[in-house]
Order: sequence, then C-alpha cells, then structure tokens
Amino acid sequence: MARIFISATHKSSGKTTLSIGLCAALHAQGLRVQPFKKGPDYIDPLWLGAASQRPCYNLDFNTMTPDEIIQTVQQYSLDADIALIEANKGLYDGMALDGSDSNAAVAKLTRSPVILVVDSRGMTRGVAPLLLGYQAFDREVDIAGIIFNRVGGARHASKLRESVEHYTDIKVLGAVQNNPEMEIEERHLGLMPSNESGEAEAQIARIRDLVAEQVDLGMLLGIAGRAEEGVCNTPLRSDGRGVLHTPSSSSGFLRIGICQDPAFGFYYPGDLEALQQAGATLVPVNTLQDTALPDIDGLFIGGGFPETHMQQLAANASMRESIRTAIDNGLPTYAECGGLMYLSRSLIWNGQQVDMVGVIPGDAVMHPKPQGRGYVKLQETADMPWPGGDPLHTINAHEFHYSRLENLTATGKFAYRMQRGTGIDGQHDGWVYRNLLASYTHMRDTSQFRWAQRFVEFIRQTQRNTTA
Repeated sequence: MARIFISATHKSSGKTTLSIGLCAALHAQGLRVQPFKKGPDYIDPLWLGAASQRPCYNLDFNTMTPDEIIQTVQQYSLDADIALIEANKGLYDGMALDGSDSNAAVAKLTRSPVILVVDSRGMTRGVAPLLLGYQAFDREVDIAGIIFNRVGGARHASKLRESVEHYTDIKVLGAVQNNPEMEIEERHLGLMPSNESGEAEAQIARIRDLVAEQVDLGMLLGIAGRAEEGVCNTPLRSDGRGVLHTPSSSSGFLRIGICQDPAFGFYYPGDLEALQQAGATLVPVNTLQDTALPDIDGLFIGGGFPETHMQQLAANASMRESIRTAIDNGLPTYAECGGLMYLSRSLIWNGQQVDMVGVIPGDAVMHPKPQGRGYVKLQETADMPWPGGDPLHTINAHEFHYSRLENLTATGKFAYRMQRGTGIDGQHDGWVYRNLLASYTHMRDTSQFRWAQRFVEFIRQTQRNTTA
C-alpha cells in the first residue's frame, strides 16, 4: 500500500494547505486517495476529505492504542491507491518528552516515508543543517523528501535546491511559490471549515492546480510506493472490545438526528460509523433551515461555530422550540461543545446577545482567549445517564472552546468529574437534564470509550422504560 506522511519543521508551515493540494491533485489523476490526520482535529479533516472525496480519519495516541492506529490506516486504505497522513505541528513535536506521541512516532509506527514541508522564507543555505539535524535526531524516521513552501521566486528556489542536493541525500519534490491564492481563511480555531465555505470547491481547485504545477507528483508517488506494510497482531473486531467497528451500510432500527449544517460540522467519521454499527440510521438535521425536528428516536448535536451563525440560529425560532420541546419531553440527546452552546439560554459574542434553545439555564459567553484547550481526562459520576459505565475508568478526550457557560441559574447534575481540563466549571463537565447529556468535551469512539454504542443503548433503554 502506497503511503506518505506529510509533516513540517514547525507549526504553520503550510503543510495542511499543501496536503489539501496533494490530495486533490492525486485525485484529479484518477487515484483513490485516503487521507488521515494526526491528533484531535475536525477542521483539517473536513478539507482533506473534500479534496480527496473520501472521509478523513484521525490517528491519535491519546484515545487510540498503537494497534488501533495501524488498523485504522490498514482498514480504510484497503481500496485506496495511496494513503496520505498529515501531521499536526512539527515532525518531532508531541506532549511526551520521549516523543512517544509525536508525529515521528506515527510515521515510524505506520512505516510511512516522511515528506517534510519547510517554510523557506528568510532561508537559503541554512536549510541544509536544519535537515541534517532532523535526520540525525532519529535515524528510524525516513525523511525521504522535502517540499519548500512560500518560496520567494525562481532564484530563491534554485539556491534552496542546490543546498539540499549538495549537503543531504533528501529528494526535493518541489518549491511552492508564496501566493495568496494558496491561503485559506482562518479564524479562532484554525482554518475556516470547508462545510462553511461556499467557495471551498473552487479554493481546493486553485490549490490543486498550483501544487500540481510546482510539486513532482511522480516522484512523490515513487516515494509513497516504497512504504513498508504495517504489522498489527490484534485482529479486527466489532464487538466493542477490539480495535475497530466495521462500517455498515445497512439501516438500523433507531433514527438518530445529526445536526449537519454550516453551524455544526464537527463529527468524526468513525464515530458516525460506530453509531450505524450499533444499530442507528442517521437522519440529517439542518438547524439553520429546517423548521422542526423530523421523526427521530435520539439527537446528536456536534461541535462547530454557532457563534458565527448566531443570528440565523436565533431567527429559526421554530427549530429552537422544536428541540426544546423534544428535550423537555425526554428525547435522548447528546451535545458537544458547539451543541452545548446552542442548547444554552443565550449566546453572547462581540457585544451581541441572542436567544438559543434554552434547555440549559446558562449563557454561552465567548471570550478573546480559549477557556478550555487540549487533552482532558475525566471520570464518570453517579449521574451519568448512559448504561455500561465504569466510575473508576479514566476517559481520554479533548476540548477546545472560547466560550464559557456563565450565569447559571440552577444547580445541575454532571456526568463527568474533570481530572484534567476545564469542562463546564473547571471541575465538572457533562450537563445532565432529563435525557440530555451536553459537554464541552469532544469524545472519540475507540476501544477505550465506546460512547456510540452506549448512547444507542441509552436510547433503547429510554424507549423500554417509556413503554413499560
């Protein structure tokens, strides 16, 4: 299986934009490109998925075992011509001092040749010792190629290429000129999500053409073709105890509404597949345009940017009333981050305050700086409504929010106790009201926490209790 790992010397080198262009350029050649993204991330995978026309899956040591990472790459690449794994931050960056959770660790684990993206602004001959140092730091990492980014011109590119070819054995795959057409609009959580950008398709096409013109795709494919097969001794299982759920296209017996629109788009493809595997049919809900919830047994409102669509969300009063009534009447509902903000009493941002759904008696107030950011560790409390929990088990997840739930006018029950992270009040997360569970924490359905299966079972349990 052909495979490459796109990394960089440091954050904000442009590797995501180049990865988007590479996915789109290879797809345009008729190749089936399977993208992956290292770490917890929703926005970059949306762009990579749109560029390759295939869902992008995350690889994260925090929530996955090494075997799960290998299995994920193997399973979803089975029918692909090439897999492209995009790093987060720099090649050797990670939280662990020994590098065991770094990008380099993923490259070694998956036995993927590394293509290093270098932001070449203000650099010529100095790129050689930089690359030699990266090679010497860990000889087990196969740095097979380099792409210069934000190059100043033909002369600059020539000097960079000559230095690399004279002092190192690393192949130069291309020199991408500094060009505003390569840029994607950013906001407080990173790139603007592709599900919000009406021009996403056109922007991807522009990046694709520029990358195809300036990167040797044939050389890249040659490097990808020398990737070694990953070896995993754990067999695939779908019973909740093994590595992966096998995706199922069959319809389930339960209908779970999924809010998927420009305001809410943060969903892991593997989690949605896990819901289907557990017996759910996913029913799309548009909180901006639909006037009421469809006939559903449960509701999932993921993260996103409700603040940038606050006026439209507020204006759709019939949908807000439909959701509020359904939750008050006991509809099993799960909401994460942006979903929690939507279910609050109001949303306050940039001096404006608008009404939200109103089932959580507090206001989601946006702040200039993150109020919760990074990996979290939590434990379930006795108020966790879903079945099958273990209060002694530590759950690894992540949060990234600029809002804080303020002005709470009622004492709530919480499903989680924070061991690390911020959550709702610094000590707890997971607001519980009737059959609603709403948290700032983003969960990931992996072997360490099968939340999708438990949510589906909670819906079934609720139905049994209602009809009993």
